[in-house]
Amino acid sequence: MKKKRREFIKKMSGLGVGLITVKDLSMFPAVPSREKKKKIEEICVFSKHLQFLDYEEMAETAAEIGFDGVDLTVRAGGHVLPENVVKDLPRAVSAVEKAGLNTPLMATDVNDPDNPLTGPVLKTAADHGIRHYRMGYLRYDFDRGIMKTLDGYLPAIKKLIRLNQESGIIGNYQNHDGTNVGATIWDLWYLFRDNQPDWIGCQFDIRHATVEGGHSWPVDMQLISPYIHSLVIKDHKWGQVDGEWRIINTPVGEGMVNFSRFFQLVKEMNIGGPVTMHFEYPMTERPEEEMDVKEVKKQVMKAMKKDLDALKGLLKNAELL
Repeated sequence: MKKKRREFIKKMSGLGVGLITVKDLSMFPAVPSREKKKKIEEICVFSKHLQFLDYEEMAETAAEIGFDGVDLTVRAGGHVLPENVVKDLPRAVSAVEKAGLNTPLMATDVNDPDNPLTGPVLKTAADHGIRHYRMGYLRYDFDRGIMKTLDGYLPAIKKLIRLNQESGIIGNYQNHDGTNVGATIWDLWYLFRDNQPDWIGCQFDIRHATVEGGHSWPVDMQLISPYIHSLVIKDHKWGQVDGEWRIINTPVGEGMVNFSRFFQLVKEMNIGGPVTMHFEYPMTERPEEEMDVKEVKKQVMKAMKKDLDALKGLLKNAELL
């Protein structure tokens, strides 16, 4: 047996084939895509962070900061309430367009195709030019078990894909740290694996991916890359608060996210689509309730502009902008 093995290695060496031991996946480049070259599209502000403003002022503020578009909240407690979507969503989109911006995506609670609000939300959005929506989160039933929970979601996923196709809009599930579906990313691959990515996929959040996989996130990213339709940009670090280790959200480039590596992989994996910027760190010097709206707006705009400029610099360095 040893003699045969030595002969095999000798033969392969003669053909120029080396045998290696895999210790670091980063030594392997991303698998090049045969698809048409994709590009980073609109850089949007997540409207949750401007929810203290009405449609018109929210849109004008986003334009003044320098964003290309708005990621609109169309969910319970959002800028547009799902039950009022037919009336209010056209108003919100019109205000954004009037400010010279686009509305390529929205954040929703949609994950149940049989919910009576799901159809109107998706159709109204698609009819007004929204191309992507972020899905609502799915939860594990730990008494039932991990795999049985995931298998139980598969029929609804299939039905939702058909509804997305009929409506003309793509559903994206955001990976989010914690214990819900999507934290590990492998569960998203399991749910989507038997479907083409045309109408279902992932809104890839590099902050949450780094929280859950400090070193392994590039593996997760490559696994789900065919399904990535949009990106979330934000940063964080770990620190001690009152003697406990916690996640501390930071401005872009001031935390632990390796944006250089991330955008290198975005380029290599041929990932494109709209980008939405989230601002989870405190953007005002004092709690907002202690300040008037004018001062809150001024400080929020300053923080957002700083992050937007940082992101554009990173994209330019990666030759993605």
